[in-house]
Formats: sequence, structure tokens, C-alpha cells
Amino acid sequence: MRKLRVSLLVLGLVSAGTVTASRPKDTTPPSYDMKAQSLVDVEGLDRQFVTLAEATAADKFSWRPAPGVRSIAEVYLHVAGSNLQFAADLGTLPPPGALPQNYEQSTTDKAEVIDQLKRSFAYVQAAIEKMANADFAKPAKKYGPDANAGDIVYLIVTHTHEHLGQSIAYARMNGVVPPWTAQAQAKQQKQAPDLLHP
Repeated sequence: MRKLRVSLLVLGLVSAGTVTASRPKDTTPPSYDMKAQSLVDVEGLDRQFVTLAEATAADKFSWRPAPGVRSIAEVYLHVAGSNLQFAADLGTLPPPGALPQNYEQSTTDKAEVIDQLKRSFAYVQAAIEKMANADFAKPAKKYGPDANAGDIVYLIVTHTHEHLGQSIAYARMNGVVPPWTAQAQAKQQKQAPDLLHP
């Protein structure tokens, strides 16, 4: 009986691989405005990163959860540096000297880190603003044989979301409630009826 299960599992995996390999690539254009949606996503990420950094005490920017792991400042600068590198591949070069050597370790100064975040998000937004929806289909061979500019925008958004989650965890470990969560909680408390004192 066990051999039968294993055989069926292997057959299923082989069949799934065959179906996937033979499936034609979907080239249907999306039914929404990719440029507008990308800008909404990037603007939201910009706002969350900046407000989270602003809510964090300056002396915590060098905090790291363990040796050899990025500090709070290093995560923020990693995001800023990645934004500059990815957006440059959309066709707009960053200003000279924007990414010095050892950029992620270049500062732990809160104001400077926040400034770098703001500049990087403004740069990404400017790069996307220059694009037409048709530009999202332009080849970007550096990222793979079938990659296009839309994939780069997708990478910017997903990569930044990944590190937003990391930054939220870092903030929580240091007693910082993300500002948008604090605002939602305050609004909810204000709207909720006081059950103890009707």
C-alpha cells in the first residue's frame, strides 16, 4: 500500500510538471491601470516606512535583534539602496554618489536615514511616473530571458513590503506601535460605546 501511495505521488508530481511546462505563457494585458496602481502601492510604502522611522527613537537606529543581523538603520538603508538600484533599471540613473560603498552601514543618524528613505521613494515614484502602461511590457533581460519592466516594478513593491514587515517586527520589539495601527486603535476606541459607563 505504501509503495502505491509513493508511486501515485511521483506520478502526480511528474504530471503537474508536465502540465506546467506545456502551459502557454499568459500574455493577456491586465484589466487595470498598472502605472496608477504601482504608484498607489509605492506611495503607501513610502508613507509607512517614513512614519515608522519617525516614530522610532533615534538611539534605537543602531539596534539589531542579534549579532550579524541588519540593524534598524541598515534595514532602512537597504530598502533605500534597493529602491535606487531597481529604479535605475527602469531607465533613470540615480544622482552621482547616491550609493556610496558600504551604503547600508554609512549612517545611523535618524534624520539622515529618513532623508535617504524619502529620496529613494521619490526616485522610484519619478521613474514610474515616466512610464506609460505599455512600458511595463518592455524587456528587462538583466532579470531573466522573459522579464520586463513590469517585473522590476513588482520587485520594488514586493521587496519593500518584505522589509516593511521586518521593520514592523523590529519596531514592536522596541515598544513602538506602528503609527497607522495606533491611529486605527484610537479611532476605534473613540467610536466604541463605553460599556462601563453608559
